[in-house]
Amino acid sequence: MTESLFNRLGGVEGITQIANDVVDNHAANKLIGVRFADVDLPKVKHAAATFFVTATGGSSDAYQGKDMVSAHRGMNISPAEFMAVLDDALLALDKNDVGQREQEEVLYALYGLRSQIVGV
Repeated sequence: MTESLFNRLGGVEGITQIANDVVDNHAANKLIGVRFADVDLPKVKHAAATFFVTATGGSSDAYQGKDMVSAHRGMNISPAEFMAVLDDALLALDKNDVGQREQEEVLYALYGLRSQIVGV
């Protein structure tokens, strides 16, 4: 039996570090950083980490936030911004020495959320 993506990403500790790095990358990203200028970054990092925990096979009740459509409604996120988010995630995965297979699984899952985020 294959180990869960949650475990392969390092459990809560590993995923929290990856999520923190992703959000830091977003805040520093020239294309999307402005969207993070006036937000509570620790709160966003917590939401990202708990979302990743739940989405990768960790505790099913870790994420208590909004669904993706509700969280992004009215933001009118462009396809280019969405791709910048994926690029930021890939950078964070690389920084945390996540293997190629796991990177592909994470990016596949994130891309699957595109219709719930772009242009809503």
